[in-house]
Amino acid sequence: MKEPVGAVYDRALYFFCFVVLSILSGCNAGPNYRRPVVPAPAVFRGSDGSTPAETDSSLGDLKWFEVFKDEQLQELIRTALVQNPDVQEAAARVDAARATLGITRADQFPNIDATTDVTTVRLSNQGAFPFPATVRPDRTFGSAALSLLSFEVDLWGRLRRATEAARADLLASEQSRRAVFTTLVSDTAAAYFDLLGLDAQLEIARRTLATRQESLRLITVRNQGGIATDLDLRQAEQLVYGASATIPEIQRLIEQTENRISLLVGANPGPITRGRPLAQQEQPPSVPAGLPSSLLERRPDIRAAEQNLIAANAIIGVARAAYFPSVTLTGFFGFTSNELSNLFSRNTRVWEFVPQVSQPIFAGGRIKSNVRLAEADQQIALAQYEQTIQTAFREVSDALVEHRRVKEVRAQLELLVNTLRDRSRLAYVRYQGGVDTLLNALDADRDLFTAELTLTLTSRDELVALVQLYKALGGGWQQ
Repeated sequence: MKEPVGAVYDRALYFFCFVVLSILSGCNAGPNYRRPVVPAPAVFRGSDGSTPAETDSSLGDLKWFEVFKDEQLQELIRTALVQNPDVQEAAARVDAARATLGITRADQFPNIDATTDVTTVRLSNQGAFPFPATVRPDRTFGSAALSLLSFEVDLWGRLRRATEAARADLLASEQSRRAVFTTLVSDTAAAYFDLLGLDAQLEIARRTLATRQESLRLITVRNQGGIATDLDLRQAEQLVYGASATIPEIQRLIEQTENRISLLVGANPGPITRGRPLAQQEQPPSVPAGLPSSLLERRPDIRAAEQNLIAANAIIGVARAAYFPSVTLTGFFGFTSNELSNLFSRNTRVWEFVPQVSQPIFAGGRIKSNVRLAEADQQIALAQYEQTIQTAFREVSDALVEHRRVKEVRAQLELLVNTLRDRSRLAYVRYQGGVDTLLNALDADRDLFTAELTLTLTSRDELVALVQLYKALGGGWQQ
């Protein structure tokens, strides 16, 4: 049987509208994101040339437990990555961003509700309008329907741009969580090395105190024998009291550093178990920085800044889409009947389809201002992204210079300490032999004590510089 011309025309019209809507639905208002071109140096300033800075190999690619070999430090870092409140907050922010993405993305799909109801009514025969006795007093009727609740056809990509922004926010929060890992690993390692440095200083102070007490005992005996003067005795006492005063000060710093580490690992203040002493801490044989361009992909703060830029760029599309008409669809399809047994018969079908088009005519400049605000926010995000990259380059360069120069200082201080130890020994030998004065021996002792403490601080600074370099290169988030 040949189809009526009107039916063929209607089908062609429906198909044409479907094609047009499909094409339009592929349009996205606003600019597509393109990564800004940020000039990067060929190598990091501060590379000494002995490390392969011009290759892709980088210290930042290593996992934190491959850099820090102390077993007790590793245990502290593992505990911190689980119990630290900042980590827990960052994880919660990621969950919140993921939920926000789900809510925003849901707007792209129709909301369909199913409703049904069954009503039973009993009529009285004694009412104002009595009914014949042959009519049943009980009546049951009902309805069942599927409702389309105000579905917006995303012709201009407003909802897709909003989803793009929410997805970028999720990725930014994930990168921020990684940045928390990086900071927490470096802070814990630096505090641990501070603690080991203080332990070494305390050991030096106690050893020096014991040596000075023994010297004071000998000088006291010589003074009683009339060989040493009272001035010699008072100078020796001065050194003893000076070393004695240093010990409680170092102990104060040790306890406060232990409290700082306890906070990092999410525990109450208390003692911290040590592993290897400061002098036995392993360091990588080389500290390659890698290519500056690879830093853009490794550092979480740079990647988070880029995701913020992507989100700001997508919001421009959301704002510009407000210039165009908005198409929403509502309707329902179902069955309704005054006899429940006939509810799903052909004659009980009901439906309604309501397309609605709205076009802004006058908004007092609100839409234009929203677009300008979104564009300004995008420029702010761009400036922050570029600033983050430049800051990262500077931090790596500073850390490279710090690590290399502190290493050089430490090597010279080791030579100085060895020289002062020999000088102190010879000075006391000459004093006891009556060849030299006590003043030279005491001066040598003071210089040795100061140099030993300075060497310990420098050895600690060398390890802390390694920590800062590892952090600057974007290491520490790899689990």
